[in-house]
Amino acid sequence: MDKKNFAFGKVNFILLAVGMFIVILGFILMSGAGSDENAFNPDIFSPMRIKVAPIVCFLGFVSMIYAIIYRTKDNKEESK
Repeated sequence: MDKKNFAFGKVNFILLAVGMFIVILGFILMSGAGSDENAFNPDIFSPMRIKVAPIVCFLGFVSMIYAIIYRTKDNKEESK
């Protein structure tokens, strides 16, 4: 197959993988032990879970969108 027919290049896949890793990291930061009916765990309201982790996930999703939109210099010259 001809490489020019692919929608994404190698750089796009690398950026997409990095974005997916950042999103997974954000979800890992959100996880943890919860409260049960016998004991309340105040750690569920920690700043790590309610502020930092969602921001990390959002940045991961933004980087994935950038990876989809990104065009290499070779593709920019061919489209003109």
